[in-house]
Amino acid sequence: MVLKPEPLFRAIDALEQEDPDSPPYKILLDPAGRRFDQAMARDLAKRPHIALICGRYEGVDDRVRQHLVDDEVSIGDYVLTGGEVPAMVLIEAVTRLLPGVVGQQESIANDSFQERGLDHPHFTRPAEFRGWRVPEVLLSGNHARIAAWRSAQAAERTDQRRPDLSIKKTATSANVIEGSEARRR
Repeated sequence: MVLKPEPLFRAIDALEQEDPDSPPYKILLDPAGRRFDQAMARDLAKRPHIALICGRYEGVDDRVRQHLVDDEVSIGDYVLTGGEVPAMVLIEAVTRLLPGVVGQQESIANDSFQERGLDHPHFTRPAEFRGWRVPEVLLSGNHARIAAWRSAQAAERTDQRRPDLSIKKTATSANVIEGSEARRR
């Protein structure tokens, strides 16, 4: 099954007529597209209007790709039945970057994949659960030590789990504490 071009062109034409001064940025969700990542989510969050075009089974008539869309995006190297789930992934990643969506906007700056690799481990109450304790440094109340620990943990986690994202620098207490004020967690 391949989606015909006519209904897709008509739908986009109608969107563009609603606001001719601000046409939507048209994205085809397709496994052959550029791989979606956090940098792309940040770029898309700056756009006032986005239209997502989702294929089904074999996708869309190639004239849609050639003459209608502005970009093609893939969420990974695997095949799904349709583009609806990738569209939801894109919507979720982009929407949370918009002002007012996340309670504390500054917390987004510390998320995984923002300016560095993976985020640090997170803990909550109780301080001990089934004999497993929250790291003592997190209970210390010393914000500089906590920031240093978090930064070191993030660097270690990134190096171990996703070396392709590694920031390639060792997190020492001195350089972590100096930068911790700007990166409050």
